[in-house]
Amino acid sequence: MSLQIDTDTLLRLISHLKVRGGAQDVSEAVNSAINLWLREQTQLAAGCDPASVRGYQWKTLFLPDGTELRSWSYGEYNYARVVGDDIIHKGRSVSPNQFAQAFARSFRNAWMDLYIKRPEDKQFKQAGRLRKELAEQAARPASPPAPALPPDANALALLLTQLLAAPTAPPASTAAQPPTRPRDTTPGEGWTLPERRKFRFRLEDVAFD
Repeated sequence: MSLQIDTDTLLRLISHLKVRGGAQDVSEAVNSAINLWLREQTQLAAGCDPASVRGYQWKTLFLPDGTELRSWSYGEYNYARVVGDDIIHKGRSVSPNQFAQAFARSFRNAWMDLYIKRPEDKQFKQAGRLRKELAEQAARPASPPAPALPPDANALALLLTQLLAAPTAPPASTAAQPPTRPRDTTPGEGWTLPERRKFRFRLEDVAFD
């Protein structure tokens, strides 16, 4: 049985296999793609949007459909991708640990070795760091929303704020002031002598000249 494949699709598939490397041929890649598509269709609930619900659950870290995984081994990057509910590497489903060990000659810690880039991310981030950040966000208490005030209450609060910001005058003294005695205008002895007027002036001299 032969299948008709669009030329552009076939060329893209061959180019993709060349970039990924490995001994996988075109027929095997097409067969894997069909099996993956059939598995997704059987697991898909009627009327649901696969882009919003599919992904791989890695412990406490959820990797949505389209997430890229990257590792570094001996001078080159290796990539895998979340397709549906699986992590696909070179046409087969793998776990994060299997992907981390695929090119290693020694034991690798997947949380430290793998870097994650979800569809909404702009760059790759270490899986362990991403898991820690998500745990901190979940543990952070949500701030309660401020209670809504009626319009009258808002106007009252604004008026109170303006009153508190206005400068206040110092309180007037409430202590009783003693009555002021009238000034004694009677000239004293020697106040009008010429010798005294020669050297200084006093208010009393000016008032009684």
